Amino acid sequence: MIAVLSLHDPRLDVKKRSVRLLLLLLVLAIGAAALAWVAPKLKRRFYTHGLNVVTVARGLETPWALAFLPDGRMLVTERPGRMRIIERDGRVGPPLDGVPPVWAQGEGGLLDVALDPQFAQNQRVYWSYAEPDPAGGPGASTAIARGRLEGTRLADVQVIYRQPQKTGDVRHFGSRLLFAPDGSLFVGLGDRMLRDEAQALSSAHGKILRLQPDGSAPPDNPFAGRPGALAEIWSYGHRNVQGLAWQPQTGALWASEHGPSGGDELNLIERGRNYGWPVITYGREYSSLAKIGEGSAKPGMEQPVLWWAPESTPPSALLFVTGDRYPEWQGQLLVATFRNGAFTRVKLDGRKAVETEAIYLAGNERVRDLKLGPDGWIYLVVNAPEGRILRLAK
Repeated sequence: MIAVLSLHDPRLDVKKRSVRLLLLLLVLAIGAAALAWVAPKLKRRFYTHGLNVVTVARGLETPWALAFLPDGRMLVTERPGRMRIIERDGRVGPPLDGVPPVWAQGEGGLLDVALDPQFAQNQRVYWSYAEPDPAGGPGASTAIARGRLEGTRLADVQVIYRQPQKTGDVRHFGSRLLFAPDGSLFVGLGDRMLRDEAQALSSAHGKILRLQPDGSAPPDNPFAGRPGALAEIWSYGHRNVQGLAWQPQTGALWASEHGPSGGDELNLIERGRNYGWPVITYGREYSSLAKIGEGSAKPGMEQPVLWWAPESTPPSALLFVTGDRYPEWQGQLLVATFRNGAFTRVKLDGRKAVETEAIYLAGNERVRDLKLGPDGWIYLVVNAPEGRILRLAK
């Protein structure tokens, strides 16, 4: 405004007025460019498809996952090592007794939770966690345990699977759990920063496993009986699997995976296949953006269906939308992310992602888990800046 008024100052000659006019035009141009850059981001940031984001429960410390009990209550894990029941009215219960010690450092801690398909009969709960060395040595590895839910405790707790090798690194534990229609248990594991082991069939690092409910390997797994190979491996060449989901229409298994910078992936998982890490990737090193491996493709190694580049969009849980609450998303895949309190909607056509859209929520939460509740609504586990359970309603 001052600049505009000064253009009419009678003390200014033509040359000075021209200079000030040019400066004014420059300021206006910069302002218009800034508005054009900011406006779409503001619109995108709060674009929620008309959904009402309802806080169901709060006051949790770094929640990682939830599982719905048959009566509508929720089992929720907190990464420091606690499992709690959240009542239908949102009241957060005390920590359950019986959870074994966890190695709560970095990305490690109490991680995923899943109910046995026969939970109504056996009351069994399965969970994954970073387990300290039972012998007292340094480091940790991902372990799978199960126990029977009795009121406010877990009874008859058994560790049914342990990654054979423990390391002191605090990254890349995985680890999503998913029961298959045939009752077997799939487990997504990270490489624990031992990259080359993702290609080694003698190591569980960087693998998706298929286990029987007691932790043993099904005899029809792809590498069962191969000398030097772990019989529990279903697929390999993974960096850090964070999401697993069955596609209802096709019965296909999908996985989300944390990659390096610009290399986060969505993969269609098939029996015995090699997904390339660290030999091939579309990402680069976080620290230096240096190239990793041999390139982005190689014969005998699978391509991701979708990857996020150049900016990483760290993916976590996966959810295929069913029911009639969200008719516009029916049958589509939602990929939770750790940035901007968002998830990505993916429309699939066979092996192709034909449409994607980022759904942004108000706030800057890290969305760790997505579940479809018994009421048909989508529930989100967010663990920063405050641990909460959210519901997407209309």
